[in-house]
Amino acid sequence: MSHEKEDFRSTDEEVGNNPVPSTQNHPGQLTAPSPNGNANGSSEMVSLNVLQCSYFGIVIVVRYIGIKWTLIVGTMGYAPYAAGLYTNNRFGTEWFVLFGAALCGLSAGIFWMAEAAIAISYPEPHNQGRFLGFWLSFRVGGQILGGAINLGINSNRDTAGSVSYAVLIVFIVLQALGPFAGLLLNTPSQVQRTDGLPVKLRIANSPLHEIKETTKLFFTRNFLLIVPLISQAVFTEAVMFTYLSLWFSVRARALGSFLGGIIALILGNLLGAFLDTKRISLKTRTRSAFATILTLQGAWWIWGTIIVTEFNKTQPSYDWADAGFGRGFALYLFWVAGFQLNYMFL
Repeated sequence: MSHEKEDFRSTDEEVGNNPVPSTQNHPGQLTAPSPNGNANGSSEMVSLNVLQCSYFGIVIVVRYIGIKWTLIVGTMGYAPYAAGLYTNNRFGTEWFVLFGAALCGLSAGIFWMAEAAIAISYPEPHNQGRFLGFWLSFRVGGQILGGAINLGINSNRDTAGSVSYAVLIVFIVLQALGPFAGLLLNTPSQVQRTDGLPVKLRIANSPLHEIKETTKLFFTRNFLLIVPLISQAVFTEAVMFTYLSLWFSVRARALGSFLGGIIALILGNLLGAFLDTKRISLKTRTRSAFATILTLQGAWWIWGTIIVTEFNKTQPSYDWADAGFGRGFALYLFWVAGFQLNYMFL
């Protein structure tokens, strides 16, 4: 078990979860704070702050250019951010990663809201669970592809450290293809549903009216009651990526990115199929899914608290060839599973 700790900047988790040619891939690096210091902590704060502001601007974008082009615009900020991570990783440049982070934060807010609207509005009501599974499958598809590339390039690196900048070059190219992949999306008027109903996905009122109504929604009882569930779900992502970066080798982290995507894909589709089944009442389906997901989530947090307390004392750096690797690595995979199930259910 190696205890070598190298100084590094851009991690594989930051690039391994970025969108690649499918416009539906998950931009998870925004919520995975890096333990590295340098430019990364600042870049992520810039991304998150700009992302918050972009939520209120999407109604203006959708009203004037439509949902398809809104999604395409939302893919445009990821390649500059990956390029910033590349220059930071290789040359130590900080301004570019901050600039890229701002662009990524702006486009991410637009992208996330546009993809969710499409995934929910395009399918028929009885197919929404299945299509949510498809949507989240595309999102983790980027993680699977990224993890495979990362694992192939870094398979011999059994110590802690930074991801190879060759990985970042690959991701810059793939992310630059995202807007072109978005051109393949049908507009709402082109969608043909089995129930014969048209897809109504447009903003008829003024942008100011939509912003006011959205702001009111944030203070409704139903929304405020679900905020704690949302918080505990998305907080997991920051914890699990930091956990993987701190105590596992480069190739072990790449393996985690790859396997985590596969697990998320399988479980997301299983949950979607279960929520759509007609053999069980809707009440039973929703309540049993809720109880199972939250119970398992609590179990992962208890397990994580025990292991992290131990790791804080021993400061290990596990590689997959080390004794004890499976015990700590399995926790990361369970966290990934819990995040995917929580995210999809919410």
